[in-house]
Amino acid sequence: MQIVFLVVMFVLGAAMGSFLACQSWRYHLWDQKKKSPGKWSVCMRCKQRLKWYDNVPIVSWVMLRGKCRYCGKKIGTAEILAEVLMALSFLGVGIFADFSQHESLAWWGNLALLLTLIISLGFLAIYDGMWGELPVFGLIISGVIALAIFVIRIVSGFEMIQIWDTVGGIAILGGLYLVLYLASKGKWVGDGDWILGAILALSLGSSWLSLIVLFLANFLGTVVMYPMVKNKKSHKIYFGPFLVIGFVIALVFSEQFLALLG
Repeated sequence: MQIVFLVVMFVLGAAMGSFLACQSWRYHLWDQKKKSPGKWSVCMRCKQRLKWYDNVPIVSWVMLRGKCRYCGKKIGTAEILAEVLMALSFLGVGIFADFSQHESLAWWGNLALLLTLIISLGFLAIYDGMWGELPVFGLIISGVIALAIFVIRIVSGFEMIQIWDTVGGIAILGGLYLVLYLASKGKWVGDGDWILGAILALSLGSSWLSLIVLFLANFLGTVVMYPMVKNKKSHKIYFGPFLVIGFVIALVFSEQFLALLG
């Protein structure tokens, strides 16, 4: 039963990644006051309407070798990365959840809330990775969900140390990026990065896990982006995707990280 659950989570995550990538394009076109392709999925190069078998998450991209069936031009890596990473994120959340409690309505409610947060963060990560912006409405939605998670955590077992631990995490993950933003006047990091960091810390409720997210985000950002920017001094690094990836890793392996730290 648990294996079936995890397979379903992986498939749903891949489908959601495909959906979010599509909606990111639609929102970007709307924001730029450009014509939307309509309700159907189309190739952004040749504008050809795609068939259902061209839209199977991950599978279609692999079968088509990352190219449009009609014009032969590359689809791009953002779409396949969105599908794979969202699939892994959903799978990770499924593993993180205590499946032995699956008969409880509260368990399903908490799972749904956490997945909703992952979806909203996924949209922010995809959009920031493609266009270097964090939409305000996406930050607001993610912030509201994170606040709901924090409130539920406090109500379930109120302890003052939890509040201070969360505040410390916000200071670490959000405060550092805020300082960098103010010190560089927006040249080093964007104005949405510190808000995103604060949202992630609020969701985690742990200063140690927030510190781990900070390390993972900067480490992954350096490893992935350095080859691309070493010869391009003006190229910017968008940290939104790396913050979200670091958050998912810290969430899924939270017990292992905290045990390692003692």
